[in-house]
Amino acid sequence: MISLVALCVLALLVLALLGAVTALMPVGRVLVYGGSLVLCLVLLVAGLASLDTTVQRVTLPLGLPWIGAHLRLDALAAGFLVLIGLGGAGASLFALGYGRHEHAPQRVLPFYPAFLAGMVLVVLADDAFLFLFAWELMSLASWALVMTDHQAEGTARAGFVYLLMATFSGLTLLLAFGLLAGAQGGYDFASMRQAHPTGLLAALVFVLATIGAGSKAGLVPLHVWLPLAHPAAPSHVSALMSGVMTKVAVYGFIRIVFDLMGGPVWWQAVVVLALGGVTAVLGVLQALMEHDVKRLLACSTIENVGIIFIGLGLAMAFQVNGFIAGAALAMTAALFHAFNHTLFKSLLFFTAGSVLSATGTRDLERLGGLIHRMPPTAVVALVGCMAISALPPLNGFASEWLIFQAVLLRPDLPQWGLKFMLPVDGALLALAAALAAACFVRLFGIGFLGRPRSPAAAEAQEVDRFSIAAMAVFAALCLLAGLFPGAAIDAIAPIVDLLLAGRMPVQLADPWLTIAPIAASRSSYNGLLVATFIVVSTTIAAVGIHRLASRAVRRAPIWDCGFPDARPITQYSGASFAQPLRRIFGAVVFRAHETVDMPAPGETRPATIRKTIHDPVWDALYAPLVGLVTWAAEAMNVLQFLTIRRYLAFVFAALVVLLLALTLWQ
Repeated sequence: MISLVALCVLALLVLALLGAVTALMPVGRVLVYGGSLVLCLVLLVAGLASLDTTVQRVTLPLGLPWIGAHLRLDALAAGFLVLIGLGGAGASLFALGYGRHEHAPQRVLPFYPAFLAGMVLVVLADDAFLFLFAWELMSLASWALVMTDHQAEGTARAGFVYLLMATFSGLTLLLAFGLLAGAQGGYDFASMRQAHPTGLLAALVFVLATIGAGSKAGLVPLHVWLPLAHPAAPSHVSALMSGVMTKVAVYGFIRIVFDLMGGPVWWQAVVVLALGGVTAVLGVLQALMEHDVKRLLACSTIENVGIIFIGLGLAMAFQVNGFIAGAALAMTAALFHAFNHTLFKSLLFFTAGSVLSATGTRDLERLGGLIHRMPPTAVVALVGCMAISALPPLNGFASEWLIFQAVLLRPDLPQWGLKFMLPVDGALLALAAALAAACFVRLFGIGFLGRPRSPAAAEAQEVDRFSIAAMAVFAALCLLAGLFPGAAIDAIAPIVDLLLAGRMPVQLADPWLTIAPIAASRSSYNGLLVATFIVVSTTIAAVGIHRLASRAVRRAPIWDCGFPDARPITQYSGASFAQPLRRIFGAVVFRAHETVDMPAPGETRPATIRKTIHDPVWDALYAPLVGLVTWAAEAMNVLQFLTIRRYLAFVFAALVVLLLALTLWQ
């Protein structure tokens, strides 16, 4: 099976070359996206088939001269291969229709298959050289896709920030692998597994791995590139970056911390729990402040990455304390939420792309009434919004419920840091879930309900069949994963067993398809039963109202919230929806400020309101760093205009310093 996956990677790279040749031809789009669709489906099947099989290895005569290139397909790699195949297949199917609107296909088609190939190679790599090569391929290909519309406002800055963070990510992982390889230079992962670092060395590896993988995943405070880069890319690429690439970063963290390092220590769990909790809340708060639909979805990805890392932190905490059943539950919940996020975030980016192609705008304040103009898109968008809001019986609820169960499982851990972080993370997780529901009620209500707020929204037309098919498939998967979460949990079990030498109880053994994290006597959940109750109770209520309501016809003015003017401009807007939350949380977290200019009676000029929001992480961490670099660059600018004598003097001084350093070192 691993040979088949390697051939798929090679085929994707060939597709990238063909995309460069045929980009401006009508056949180029069909060739690249159709071929990527087929290859991703093969990767999906290969990943599913390899979940519960023995480890497969292949060594190629490439890479570092003395070790070659090592490929390994185990349960962990197979699980993330499923995510890549599923997300890539959905994005490729969507792009078969959405790609017709690309203004510069020569900037997309060569890099799209290369991006997929890079992600697959990351999860297959079994040595540091191949891992870092694939990581950089993934980063550079996605950067090129972010820069597709390079002339648009903000795209150049987004690409620049993303490239800097991607380079920083690769550098920190390079240092982490260097420490793991040690003086012996064992850069293959098998050697690293046998030489577990301890003490200060282990702490340095953990910090570097968390920074390297966390910056690519979007952990706070390394998230600043994500709200810039994801919206700038084409929508199907945004779906891949948000729904899949961030999970590849999660894979990198799991592979290093749980596999190569040989297990965590308790303070590392505290760090991950703290980062996860802050990331979840800050991400959803930032999403609530946004009016750009794609930027809103990108900020929501930060929230969900935080939720995944809360699960990973809990798994680390329980593993350190020998509570393998709890660690298995937390790890299963984290991996299940990663799978679910791939589904509903890809779906939501597809719907955002459909709305963008139909209306030409991503501004939430210029949408509205799309449920009448684009009913299929509205239905699948509603499914995605319900899933990401963790509403039963959809998949988002099932995975977040499992994480809550893990939080409540053992509040009596002996370490003081864990005693503090478990209830804090439980509260932050609950707050993030509530704010996410408010965020996506706002998105769907303002974007699809009410009346059109612009001529573009009023004249929107439904998108093509390929796009609708991709959205419908992912909406159905969100529903199926919510109705039958036991199947997903049992599929994830081999991954958890590989990492922790333990697993959750078999869930499909229950005849009623009820899932029980530890035991049914403690807690249980049945998605099918909840869905049946919702359908039956709703049907009874509808039939009862229809049968028992008065048949008399009454005519009266509609309820207008006190505004008799029926023009769309008087509707509730996205800004007004978020105003209470902005005043409660934004004033403290984002230093949100509102300036109202109300004209005096008799004046004909319009009233205005200006809202300003500051990113606290950027202002506190990155802005001073940018200022320091700018100051240093300007101070050293004089070195460009020296004479040849001074340049030779600098070279001579550098040589003397290096020789002195070498002498002292020996």
